[in-house]
Amino acid sequence: MALTEVFMVLGFLLAAYSIIANDAIQTLGTFLASNSHRPWWVLWIFAGAVLATVVIYGWVSNGGDPAYGRLENFPVPATGITWMHAVPPLVILFLTRWGIPVSTTFLVLAIFNPGNVGDMLIKSGAGYLVAFVVAIVVYRFVISKTTEYFDRTINDPVPLYWVALQWFATAFLWSQWLIQDLANIFVYLPRQIGLGELLLSVAFMVALLGIVFYQYGGAIQQIVTSKTGTQDIRAATIIDFIYAIILFVFKEWSNVPMSTTWVFLGLLAGRQLAISIHMYMPALNESANLVIQDLRKAGIGLAVSLALAFGLPAFYGILQ
Repeated sequence: MALTEVFMVLGFLLAAYSIIANDAIQTLGTFLASNSHRPWWVLWIFAGAVLATVVIYGWVSNGGDPAYGRLENFPVPATGITWMHAVPPLVILFLTRWGIPVSTTFLVLAIFNPGNVGDMLIKSGAGYLVAFVVAIVVYRFVISKTTEYFDRTINDPVPLYWVALQWFATAFLWSQWLIQDLANIFVYLPRQIGLGELLLSVAFMVALLGIVFYQYGGAIQQIVTSKTGTQDIRAATIIDFIYAIILFVFKEWSNVPMSTTWVFLGLLAGRQLAISIHMYMPALNESANLVIQDLRKAGIGLAVSLALAFGLPAFYGILQ
């Protein structure tokens, strides 16, 4: 096996593990938080089935491309995959350990084509602002009384239809997230892959997802559980539906990859502030501090991403 093929496989394995461990919690965090009383393997089988379905459907409908055409502007490097392409997912592993919600879109894809960073920043920034404003409007003016009711009855038995709604919302959101972020994983492989490569990829990602569920999200899960009411299955369902609809809209906007991390943080930030404004709990300054902390962590991740995107190729060129 050539060295470039070794780095191709290594990059894919590292990217799959780090991205699922970091980014999947944006999508599945509320699902985990509100279903913590259920066996982890039940939740894993459900999420794993959705993952396998989305990847296989993307592969079939896009002529062997499971990334849904989002790698059009990210061709495989002429020199092949090298060690510098395997560095970003390795960095994600360390940042995940520290609970930093890094944007894997910037960290992984930017190294393949730094010229696309501007378009990704614009789309991701728009995603954060849209999610933030939508959350403020929805939670402050549309369902403020509903949120108040959820808070009063958080310990009451939940009707079964809420369970069904949440699992449907999770499947919808998880599928939209995968369509956006599969590019961050499959960027290491040829743009069209065979059936054998597809099945191995799906099996590996489903197994990794099992590790995440067994750990109930790990350090990144704290970003979800620290927000008001996210462990209430009814509140979690509404969060998931809003997040999924926003991702669906941006998916239809263009094939430019975007940071789902920023959309997720914008949604949680707007929701948290709206709840504080309406219910006076937690205090507004406390909620603002949570939002600022999340933004600071995301900013660290972005700075690291840009440093790697522009610094690693220069360093690699010097070594060459």
